[in-house]
Amino acid sequence: MFKGIHNINLDAKGRLTIPTKYRNTISDQSNGNMVVTIDSEEKCLLLYPATVFSNIEKKINDLPSFTKNHRRIQRLIIGHAEDLELDSSGRILLSKPLRIVAEMSKKITLIGQGDKFEIWSDDIWSNRVNKWRSEETDESSESVLSDIRI
Repeated sequence: MFKGIHNINLDAKGRLTIPTKYRNTISDQSNGNMVVTIDSEEKCLLLYPATVFSNIEKKINDLPSFTKNHRRIQRLIIGHAEDLELDSSGRILLSKPLRIVAEMSKKITLIGQGDKFEIWSDDIWSNRVNKWRSEETDESSESVLSDIRI
């Protein structure tokens, strides 16, 4: 559903404009309602249509909360989740606390990841891409690539 890399500027209030080609999908799927939260492993934000996030939220809430790793995921993903709505210009407002966690200023990169977007600071995204490109593929990764026949 969502794919590609989109370089976007946040406005002075912290709003980002969703690319036009995705607005109808978001409106059709979740009436323009979205959820943003932090990524538990990377310094970026995750942006979901509300209907997609509700399934994830249920799975996370069903995890036993007496397990340390489960509590960690519940606190990070659910604890930081914020409901958003596309405005009439196709924008969403990223809260200041979430922008601080992801070290975002004006220039950001929106990455389509199927059923969600990742939102990165341009600088962090560039550094991560350079790091990933310099890493060697291990055997387990090779088997994943052969499984999908790239």
